[in-house]
Amino acid sequence: MKKIVIYVLVLVIVTFTIPFLFTRVSVQGNSNLFENSKNSGKDAENSTDLNKSDTPDYIYKNFNKIKLLHTKTNEIEEMHLDEYLYGVVSAEMPADYDIEALKAQAIVARTYTVYKIMENEAKHGDAHICDNSACCQAWISKQERLEKWDEDKREENWNKIVSAVNETKGKIITYQGKPINAFFHSNSGGVTETPVNVWGGTGYPYLQAVETAGEDGYDQYSSEVEISKDDFISKMKETYPDFEIDFEKDDCVKIVEYTAGNRVKTIKIGNHNLSGVEVRTIFSLKSANFEAEVSDEKVKFSVKGYGHGVGMSQTGADSLAKQGLNCEDIIKHFYVGVEIDTKTLEE
Repeated sequence: MKKIVIYVLVLVIVTFTIPFLFTRVSVQGNSNLFENSKNSGKDAENSTDLNKSDTPDYIYKNFNKIKLLHTKTNEIEEMHLDEYLYGVVSAEMPADYDIEALKAQAIVARTYTVYKIMENEAKHGDAHICDNSACCQAWISKQERLEKWDEDKREENWNKIVSAVNETKGKIITYQGKPINAFFHSNSGGVTETPVNVWGGTGYPYLQAVETAGEDGYDQYSSEVEISKDDFISKMKETYPDFEIDFEKDDCVKIVEYTAGNRVKTIKIGNHNLSGVEVRTIFSLKSANFEAEVSDEKVKFSVKGYGHGVGMSQTGADSLAKQGLNCEDIIKHFYVGVEIDTKTLEE
């Protein structure tokens, strides 16, 4: 009888213990699967984020070498990116500008280069970029650059350019993790411009109209163009053969609308309405920020700024540097909502 009781107790214990053990194992197994599921979901989410744009991620080591098209000879030269940037910065910005302005130019030029390579790989055939400032950005060889400087300034100037590039090594400007289209120009006339008012399209969110103090202290800030009435009519007729104008009317030349950057958006000239950008081209003005005055014998354009006005102003960068801003502060002044990407130097 006693043995029967023991057998019954053992059976009861086994009956209740085994399911409990399997339940514990099952719970632990499901817990591990859940953690794996969260990790897989995180990886999938990151993968999706990377694929939101066709533009690949910027990795500095992938851009160690670039192929530069020399437009005068139609030859392609391969060189190190930093060597190329020495030529760009020395061609695009005076060496006597503040070192922080030169560093800002170096970062902007590097960003512009990387963006162009990523977005326009086939534009110049086998080359990544060209040396024509009207198409890409200016470039000059070290030898040519040194010859253009006074002999007693050559070594100092070149070392300053090299320092500006080397001290910003690998740095580019990004917006939402991608390299920006880093436009720049000489002098904004006090306010930069949005690209939609220059080239049309939808523009870029990081390129807005921003004010910059101190640009009026530079030679590029103001200029004048005077043209006789006969030449004025001739130039207009080259573009508009049906052009007519009555200079006796007070409103024969009248600005109708300005842009956010204080440039001429629309101007009425005789029987035609033109954009400020178009007038700039027809009359070879330095900027679309102008006023027009008709006198007895001529038409005078009083112009502010130099260049299209989009992105970083080079004189503005120098002015801000002299006010105490560093290169990254300068960049974030001209390009809204951007970051300076440096992490890729370690990759």
